[in-house]
Amino acid sequence: MKQLGVNIDHIATIRQARRINEPDPVFGAYLAEQSGASSIVCHLREDRRHIQERDVELLRKTVKTKLNLEMALVQEIVDFALYIKPDQVTIVPEKREEVTTEGGLDVVTLYDNLKTKVKLFKESGIKVSLFIDPDPEQVKISHKLGVDSIELHTGRYADAENTPLENEELGRLIDMVKLGSRLGLQVNAGHGLNYRNIKRLVKINEIVEYNIGHSIIARAVIVGMESAVKEMLRLIEDK
Repeated sequence: MKQLGVNIDHIATIRQARRINEPDPVFGAYLAEQSGASSIVCHLREDRRHIQERDVELLRKTVKTKLNLEMALVQEIVDFALYIKPDQVTIVPEKREEVTTEGGLDVVTLYDNLKTKVKLFKESGIKVSLFIDPDPEQVKISHKLGVDSIELHTGRYADAENTPLENEELGRLIDMVKLGSRLGLQVNAGHGLNYRNIKRLVKINEIVEYNIGHSIIARAVIVGMESAVKEMLRLIEDK
């Protein structure tokens, strides 16, 4: 069964634009779960531009499916995650000047630091995923680190929509999904996915979960969270 993780960061982005208490990302998470989402994703960034600690604390108490906390290798965030104990952490790269995550984690360069942090999380009963580019070395080193899953960065595929590069990027994703699956990793996908480009990815049987945020939240502004989530689920389930 294909799974949908709904990233609620941009509900918090709208809230933080006015520094008030609405819209509430925690209520958005509730609506997403009620509409069929398999997990709730949020990214506690070092600059706290959207999700705040209080959001994560409330989500930990209220999420009934799976709470997936995206985070960088920043010690205060690592400590917070070990305290909160989400069901899963997804380790991502992070730069303050970026609008959104621009690429995958370089697990080769960060191997020693990752090895220590992965051990800490797993000893605390927290599953670990790494957000990586669709590159064979990144996939193989992720497997060596003993993580539970990888999330392949689909940004280049999304950016190539309706260009000659689209098939090339899709082919790269297919190859890396199959490699990760052969190595025994759960393979997920995310970044830049929307109601159009998801249609080709759902045909890749080995992808377990699609993590989608901006597109669903943007659609929800127009039609409501429940309709937005259900529309995406229909696309994921329609192979």
